[in-house]
Amino acid sequence: MKMKLAEIARAINAQNDISKWQDVEVTSVSFDSRHLESGALFIPLQGAHDGHQYVETAFTNGAAASLWASDHEVVDHDHPLLVVTDPLKALQQLGKYYLRKINPMVVAVTGSNGKTTTKDMIASILSTQLNVTKTYANFNNEIGVPITLLNMEANTEVVVVEMGMDRFGQLDFLSKLVSPDIAVITMIGEAHIEFFGTRDRIADAKMEIVNGLKEDGTLVFNGDEPLLNERVKKITQQTVRFGRQLSDDFYATSVTDKGRSIDFTVNEWPDEQFTIPMVGEYNVNNALAAIAVGKQLHITPKHMKAALANVELTENRAEWFKSTQGAQILSDVYNSNPTAAKQVLKTISAMPVKGRRIAVLGDMLELGDAAPRLHASLADQIDPAKIQEVYLVGSEMTALRDKLLEDGYPKEVIHYYQADQLDLLTADLKADLTDQDMVLLKASHGIHLENVLAAIKEQ
Repeated sequence: MKMKLAEIARAINAQNDISKWQDVEVTSVSFDSRHLESGALFIPLQGAHDGHQYVETAFTNGAAASLWASDHEVVDHDHPLLVVTDPLKALQQLGKYYLRKINPMVVAVTGSNGKTTTKDMIASILSTQLNVTKTYANFNNEIGVPITLLNMEANTEVVVVEMGMDRFGQLDFLSKLVSPDIAVITMIGEAHIEFFGTRDRIADAKMEIVNGLKEDGTLVFNGDEPLLNERVKKITQQTVRFGRQLSDDFYATSVTDKGRSIDFTVNEWPDEQFTIPMVGEYNVNNALAAIAVGKQLHITPKHMKAALANVELTENRAEWFKSTQGAQILSDVYNSNPTAAKQVLKTISAMPVKGRRIAVLGDMLELGDAAPRLHASLADQIDPAKIQEVYLVGSEMTALRDKLLEDGYPKEVIHYYQADQLDLLTADLKADLTDQDMVLLKASHGIHLENVLAAIKEQ
């Protein structure tokens, strides 16, 4: 972005006179005073700490200007401040203004699982023929979405926006903020079931993504999910289904799992073979969603094939590493839910290995009263003949430990740790690994298995 302060003040209805600073140029936005770029507009948000405490630091580190809440006494008269009622709402208002100014196509992506991978795949495909901006990392909420919009370059033709949710109304707000041309729902799972109670209610919440969908827009959705098929009948916009059934608009006609990559063909172009450089047949659905979006925007199969073969995924999503002992490590430590955990356990169980397959599993958060049952259900994908050792972390994982013992999984190869015992787990794992082994790390981000990864991987 590049805007003069006078334009920003008009866009967000700043309450103070900024005439002496009107020509100050802003080139980015940030809510982190420690890591902003020179020329940034600082957004003092109210969280565990009041962001106004860090405005001075922001200016010291190169901020060009800062928002300032009107209920805070102005103590700095030497730097450009824009006084607003609510800095977060002003950020959102500015994001919406800038989106309309640049006027790109908007692709919005949500789902209980796979939304970040799908976002990366869509951006990769579209980038072959268009100028694309995509959500950075997981900036997918009321703060992250406007930050994504404001990070667009002036020549952006498509912005791919990931949208997360943990309550009703959240996707309604985000969808209306960006008014997507294309909305994508990857799947309905049990993620956030603590807040919704049932998969039916999760489906209702996910469908909010169409509330801001343009009248001539398109919903791309998982056609193998009955809960979505039922709800999609009520919308007037065009719909495109992807999945594994012949009734879908885009479906895989053959799938070959090669361990660390997957080849597949698609009904639309039966003679074209696509390859994705990642584990897990479940990622074919994510690729099909991205292909469906690519077709909507007239990307050629040739370009889509090249994009998927070389897709760059967001950090901590199913990455391969080697341990200091030489063991293979599959790290998927950013997030976890029952669907995703079962999928990756099934995948690693089928992969060839000379030594043992070892699963390091941490708590799956935000499952509410269903947590014991859903953690225990992972036992369905843990066969002692295929996964020879299990390390479990966190209070919720006691349910899986107990279920494995009940099912006769050998007690001596089940290792259990409290969430604050990562150092002990790391030491035990290091002592246990050989260069013949394969290790899976999978947990919700709040368990911080990335710290275990950092300690055991080859530097």
